[in-house]
Formats: sequence, C-alpha cells, structure tokens
Amino acid sequence: MDIINDIISLRARLRQEASIAFVPTMGNLHEGHLSLVRIAHQNAGCVVTSIFVNQLQFLPDEDFNQYPRTLSEDCKLLESEGADVVFAPSPSVLYPDPQVYMVEPSPVASILEGAFRPGFFRGVATVVLKLLNIVQPHLAVFGKKDYQQLYIIREMVQQLNLPVEIIAGETIRSAEGLALSSRNQYLSDQERTEAAYLYQTLNEVKKAVETGECDYPALQDKAMRGLENRGWKPDYIALQRRDTLTPAQAGDHNMVVLGAARLGRTRLIDNLEISARI
Repeated sequence: MDIINDIISLRARLRQEASIAFVPTMGNLHEGHLSLVRIAHQNAGCVVTSIFVNQLQFLPDEDFNQYPRTLSEDCKLLESEGADVVFAPSPSVLYPDPQVYMVEPSPVASILEGAFRPGFFRGVATVVLKLLNIVQPHLAVFGKKDYQQLYIIREMVQQLNLPVEIIAGETIRSAEGLALSSRNQYLSDQERTEAAYLYQTLNEVKKAVETGECDYPALQDKAMRGLENRGWKPDYIALQRRDTLTPAQAGDHNMVVLGAARLGRTRLIDNLEISARI
C-alpha cells in the first residue's frame, strides 16, 4: 500500500490504473469506513482512500481542533483491507492559497443539516470536488449515514457532468443500533447506551408509516418530544422524499426519516429509508 501526501506523486501513481475507486474520509476510521473500502474493491482494480480533516466544513464553534486524527492506525486498517493508495495531504497541499472559489450547492443544502450548520455543505462540496479532480476516479463510494451529504454530492456530480459514478454504502451499526461514527467516541459509557435511542425513535417512525400512518407532522412532533423527555436536545426529526429531500406528503412511497439530536456534548445524526404502502 502506498501512502502519498502530494498531488503530483498521486497522479503519477494512478496514471496507469485501468479502474479507480475512491473513498474520501476524514480519518479515525471504523467499520463503517472499512465497509465502503470493501465496496470499492468490488467495483474497481485500484482503491484510493483519502484522509483529510477539512476545515472548510467546520463551523467556528465546532470540533475541528479536537477531531481525532489517527493516521498511523488508519493506515494499518486500510492495509489490512487491501487498499492500494492512501492520499493523506496536509492542508497546505489542498489549500495552498485561501480557497476563494467555492461550490455553492442547491437549496437542498439549506434544510435539515444545512439549517443547523450553515455553510457545512458548501465546505463539503468544495473539498469533494477538489478531491475528485485530483484523484479522477471512475467511481466514488459514500455512506448513507450522511444521507443529505450523499444526495448533494450526487446532485453536484450530475449538475457538473463529472465522469464519476457515485455508489452508496449502507449504514453500519452497533449491536444496539447506534450508527457508527467517529464522533461516537465523545460519548460516555452511559451516553453510549442511551445513544441507540435515536435509532429506536427513527425506527418507530418508520414502522408507523409502513403500517399506514400518514399524519407525518404529528409523527415528527411525537418523536421530537420523546427525545426531549429523555434529556436529548433534538434539532429535527423529518420525513422527506428520497428523490428530492423535500417534505414527504401522504401518498408518497419512497421516503427517508432523518434525525439529528444532541446527547450531552455529542451531536448525533441518523436516518432510515422507508417504503410506504400506497
């Protein structure tokens, strides 16, 4: 496995590869990331994983400085999965000058996560476009856990006619249902046990919809109150259409319920896809 830190060396390494799959990450890898690497292996001859903590997507009061950086351990995990190349640039490599050209996503970036983290998707879209231009993969793999992010990246690739296929990987969960995330390590032992309740809440909404409940605002309000009653600080529980991420309406079939809530000092997000009876 090659560990490369600069763009010229990376492009030279990849020049002769017939098919390249790309998995962008911010490091501190867990089973969720590794599942994406396995998907990449199934679809291309060369797997490139990037490790870069992107300051553009952090708000001023967020955890950029505290975000766990575990490059050595990450590389060992990737090597055990048979990754071919790790691209681990420094900030000065990706941003040699202040980044004044930014990707402005569609209005979808202003709802849900975008409403609570303004500018987040602008930073995500900008760094993903830069990385896709640098690696020039045939396909890239992103996890469904960051559902809105996946939607926006797919939309960007389509709108800008980028020659890359976007493949989605399913969310990987703990035995209790907690979606794996690098930020889960901020949870105390007691909080980690409670954290699975977000998944349980979304699952209750999913089951209600699948059994015919169509008062979606009432379902969302009930879910929010349930979290609040257990000491959470929810930002949203929202039923949206999968194809547009606009609010779901009675009669919609393919939906997703998304949730974000703070437990102690840790903000957790999760989602579940729903296929409702018509």
